[in-house]
Amino acid sequence: MFADVVFVNGQVITVDSNNLIAEAVAVKRNRIEAVGTNEKIKRWIGESTKVIDLRGRTLLPGFIDSHLHLLGYGLTRLAINCKDASIQSNADIICELKRKAESIPGGGWIIAVGYNEMFMLEGRYLTRHELDEVSTVHPILIVRQCGHIMIANSKVLELAGVNDQSGDSEGGVFGRDKSGRLNGLLVEAAMDPVKRVMNPTEEVLARAAEIASRDFVSLGITTIHDAGGYEPVNLRILQHAVHSGRLKVRVYAMVVHEPNFIRMRETCLSTGFGDDRFRIGPAKIFIDGASTAPTLATRQPYETNPEDSGILYYTQENMNDALIAAHRDGYQITAHAQGDRAIEMLLNTFEEALRQYPRDNHRHRIEHAGLAMPDLIERMAKLGIVTVPNPNFFTEFGDIYIKHLGARSDYFYPIGACLKAGIVVAGASDSPVSNCNPLIGIHGAVNRLTPSGAVIGEEQKISVMEAIRLYTWNGAYASFEDDQKGSIELGKLADLIVLNDRILDVTIDGIDQLRVEMTMIDGEIVYELGKSPDANDALEETINFIM
Repeated sequence: MFADVVFVNGQVITVDSNNLIAEAVAVKRNRIEAVGTNEKIKRWIGESTKVIDLRGRTLLPGFIDSHLHLLGYGLTRLAINCKDASIQSNADIICELKRKAESIPGGGWIIAVGYNEMFMLEGRYLTRHELDEVSTVHPILIVRQCGHIMIANSKVLELAGVNDQSGDSEGGVFGRDKSGRLNGLLVEAAMDPVKRVMNPTEEVLARAAEIASRDFVSLGITTIHDAGGYEPVNLRILQHAVHSGRLKVRVYAMVVHEPNFIRMRETCLSTGFGDDRFRIGPAKIFIDGASTAPTLATRQPYETNPEDSGILYYTQENMNDALIAAHRDGYQITAHAQGDRAIEMLLNTFEEALRQYPRDNHRHRIEHAGLAMPDLIERMAKLGIVTVPNPNFFTEFGDIYIKHLGARSDYFYPIGACLKAGIVVAGASDSPVSNCNPLIGIHGAVNRLTPSGAVIGEEQKISVMEAIRLYTWNGAYASFEDDQKGSIELGKLADLIVLNDRILDVTIDGIDQLRVEMTMIDGEIVYELGKSPDANDALEETINFIM
């Protein structure tokens, strides 16, 4: 009964109920067989046991990112990245678009992602007319960093059936110039017609999943809660990618948008169906907009515009109709809710759902739960809600929150107050909106520093151990899998990562400088620093959408 792999001489952060720090771990097949001192684990070492000397470094449970967009991330790795250091202006983006247009046949889509007009030298959005100067035979689309705004050229609008006479929809706005003509800006639900004509092939999507997986395991991510944003058929693509080995990470897949989870419910499948590699997650809707645009729905207007309180996709009645039925049929339910107005509406729905159909251990969630004021935190705690904030956002967007929300920004992602109230908080990146490195998220939760060096909500800071728990055990709890993973304990799945240093001993301002040296999933070492294939090898092609 010898182990297959033994880790010794480490700072083993178990994240168990006592936050035990051990020295060594034994792994047999895909399970943890023993945890303890070096001396205790010695007896598990046989002739064929692979012994890994940690040399004092940290061993952690695999990181769990509880909200990201897997295929969206993979597709962005095949697109022009506006976050590249070489892009500082709209003019730089135009140059990249022209270069791409010269290299692909007419009709091929050209996509740019990670765009933020506030970070461009011009300080404004690009327009449809500027994109038309690049090409009118290629569909050209720029996706804002938040994912809630796009800029399209005339070819994209033509394919989407949108023209100057098109009216705004519920929860969406078409940008217009002074003459009333479309300027290419598509806000929130106005993006829907474009999304419907963007149809990447299954092979492109599978390739995107593979690229994403390579990046994720290099960052120590062993499980992702996929926040979707696409048709149910793509759940099948993800499932196939997992079971074929192209996608190494475990997937807890949200079913997004009411029509999709109605169809899923008709098959009698709901949250929890699947296995430990791929499992159906919650039913999810979008209630409001983005935190950085900003289009999040707030109870009081933005500091920068007394006439603006954001965008809502749902009325209270419609949201109740959508989510209560899913709750009744056994789903965990959740919603994208960034502003306090949206969070309040979602809590109303949770309360009504549980009044009509009481259920213990529902673990209903709030994705983001951005502007969570004290009265809302109290209601969340009473209801047993899991919140899924994005502490990595502070390091990139924190100053935007201060600008638009003023003093209220102290309660943006109020992780400290939520933990004190007894709320389980699961950490997430919302990638590709922001960097998916969990160590940046841990750093953000501990330090809450903006790019300018300001602190958002000093009292909301948490300890390093609490932040580690956000990305491990709490993430497993959010998917009903805390009995299988999220901590290093006897019998749990062998999803483990090795850092290059001791995370509990480095200064807190250096957490984001740590890196992952090894990742193990299901007892298999799937990444070793310097030995794994470079994901960039797969990036020579451009997205080629088939209409």
